[in-house]
Amino acid sequence: MLDNCLHCDSKITPAGLGGWGAAGLRGCQRWPIGKSAAAVKNCYHTLPIQTTQRSFKRHIPMITKPKPIRLARLFALPTSMFAMLAGMFALAMCLLASVVIRPALAAAGQHAGAAAAPDASVKVMSFNIRFGTANDGDNHWDKRKDFVVDTIKAFNPDLLGTQETLKFQRDFLAEHLTDYEVMGVGRDDGQDAGEMMALYFRRERFEKLDGGHFWLSQTPEIVGSKSWDSSLPRMVTWVKLRDRRQPKTAAPLVLMNTHFDHRGPEARTNSALLIRSRASAAVADGCRVIVTGDFNAAEDSSPYHALFQDADQQPSVVVDSFRIHYPDRSPDEGTFSGFRSSETKGARIDWIAVSRDWKIINAQIDRTERAGRTPSDHLPVTAILQ
Repeated sequence: MLDNCLHCDSKITPAGLGGWGAAGLRGCQRWPIGKSAAAVKNCYHTLPIQTTQRSFKRHIPMITKPKPIRLARLFALPTSMFAMLAGMFALAMCLLASVVIRPALAAAGQHAGAAAAPDASVKVMSFNIRFGTANDGDNHWDKRKDFVVDTIKAFNPDLLGTQETLKFQRDFLAEHLTDYEVMGVGRDDGQDAGEMMALYFRRERFEKLDGGHFWLSQTPEIVGSKSWDSSLPRMVTWVKLRDRRQPKTAAPLVLMNTHFDHRGPEARTNSALLIRSRASAAVADGCRVIVTGDFNAAEDSSPYHALFQDADQQPSVVVDSFRIHYPDRSPDEGTFSGFRSSETKGARIDWIAVSRDWKIINAQIDRTERAGRTPSDHLPVTAILQ
């Protein structure tokens, strides 16, 4: 007996045990009853068939090839079996979701949120860039000005206070620090003459609310004024800013930038007291404060104490960011290098003072050098605040 007919699943038997006549094919439901074997010559599951018995025998392999598995038989399972398999599949999917998929999606969401959230920290740099007209030979401004810019860009500050900045230096930095707004006037006339306390703030991040200048003297609002034993007019440039990365209800910040006199000790102490007073007023007005500068004074000096120590049993509103970050003093904290990278001793005379509501994430002395030379005769100092 042959296998089932590929047309209709009916049994196909030969006509007798040795022949393949029409009678044997009449078991196929497609076989036209009463027709001869010639009617199968167009059957599509054999090659063209001749009506002779010999021709049918040639096609036995085609007629007898293994039948395909029918879907009806594959799924002829009891209903209870289907229900059990469906339940097991649903349980497996629930376990997969709770163990793998949901934690992965949550982690992805947290990562995306963290990536989208702007950095709330504020990077501050104070940098005495050395007068551009000084006769410094190989360290002349024209030979190191690009190095100065590269050093600033490497730290990428949000706020930058510079000292010993002349007009052409202020403008050169502004030309190369294109993401920043700049403020700075000459100490001699309040315009272009003399050293500037030029400060820079990132334009995209900060909105300027107010700003101005005052002189370190007994008449701070008088342009070019000096008092006590000061050898030159000294001044402060300041700006009040709103940080766009903070809520509009957050406290604004006030940045003050200065350079104390290099000769008069009385002038330096009184200058520190004046800045402390202005910082206290800003804090009382609801502002956070940052002071950058070259103070020409060491940590044990009277100006340092006047700015940071308690007075009349009242703590100062500002602290020394570097000393808060590094409570233990070390001998290599000098910030005047004289253009030599090996010069690390001496006094730490460049400071960043901050009000007590700042969290000090980091504070450093930037010892960037090339072939043993630093970009200025002072080392820049930096702080990262939050």
